[in-house]
Amino acid sequence: MEFNINQRTIGDGHKPYLIAEMSGNHNQSLDIALRLVEEAANAGADAIKIQTYTADTLTLNVKTEDFKIDNSDSLWSGQYLYDLYSVAHTPWEWHKPIFEKASELGLTCFSTPFDETAVDFLEDIDVPAYKIASFENTHVNLIKKVAKTGKPIIISTGMAGLNDLELMVNTLKNEGVYDFALLKCTSAYPANASDANIASIPHLAEMFGCQTGLSDHTPGIGVAIASVALGATIIEKHYCLDRSLGGVDSAFSLEPNEFKQLVEECDRAWQSIGTVKYGKSKNEESSLKFRRSLYFCQDVSAGTEITAQHIKCVRPGYGLEPKYYEQILGKSLKNSVKAGDRVEWSLFC
Repeated sequence: MEFNINQRTIGDGHKPYLIAEMSGNHNQSLDIALRLVEEAANAGADAIKIQTYTADTLTLNVKTEDFKIDNSDSLWSGQYLYDLYSVAHTPWEWHKPIFEKASELGLTCFSTPFDETAVDFLEDIDVPAYKIASFENTHVNLIKKVAKTGKPIIISTGMAGLNDLELMVNTLKNEGVYDFALLKCTSAYPANASDANIASIPHLAEMFGCQTGLSDHTPGIGVAIASVALGATIIEKHYCLDRSLGGVDSAFSLEPNEFKQLVEECDRAWQSIGTVKYGKSKNEESSLKFRRSLYFCQDVSAGTEITAQHIKCVRPGYGLEPKYYEQILGKSLKNSVKAGDRVEWSLFC
């Protein structure tokens, strides 16, 4: 199930792989795009991801109702698809400087292609991995094209039903691709936490024997952190420099300080999972001082038969455990003891 992207292992036993999704938050400024690369590196992201398409490779320049976003709850309500994608796309001539900047900073960079021409373009710049967007996961020809590159593939599930999931996984395996991951994704922008259904993450892993994770469109970092506890090994979040600057995805994107917090808290969540274990850990040994145990509460002479007035259950926890209280009563001391001495088995005849 494990696989590598640029020598970084993704899988159980490795901290979650954090992907910063730039999307269209560059606001058509290469300077902002390059700053986003820098901020992703500073925040501790493992990778930065862009999207490779143009308005013409994605839709038609047609102004009819079919091509208009009429969902009043959408961030893009009232816009025509062609106009939206004209603003949101990352110009192809920007890809090389973005990739070079990421490489300088030790950050992996890869992309989401939206058609076969984008794959050819990305192969020319030798991307280390591919992402398939949730809206493209039934685009079988695109999946086949990406699979033939032999590189690791990450696919968002979005609205996919079980039949869709089986189709995409079988398509990959038929092309000999086993280095892939499925990301639970809710195709709403932004998405509500109540719609995240991250319980699907371990179920996906069990069904398809692959790495699983989360492509998260909910506000904040809570859902992402919770997904780590459920076994997510990849987390993808949109991010921007400053939500107040606007941008096609800024409403559900993290700012740099928030993305840094995401990295830190996902790491803590991952470390906390551990194994099934009970009893004290090494770091808890000093806390025995705050447990109760049995101590002598007065000076007692050798040969004395112990009664309730001689011993007490108090803090700290270095003496015999409280469960032995009844067994100690009636036993005789070998030697004298003082108030504050621990009750220990070796003291009795």
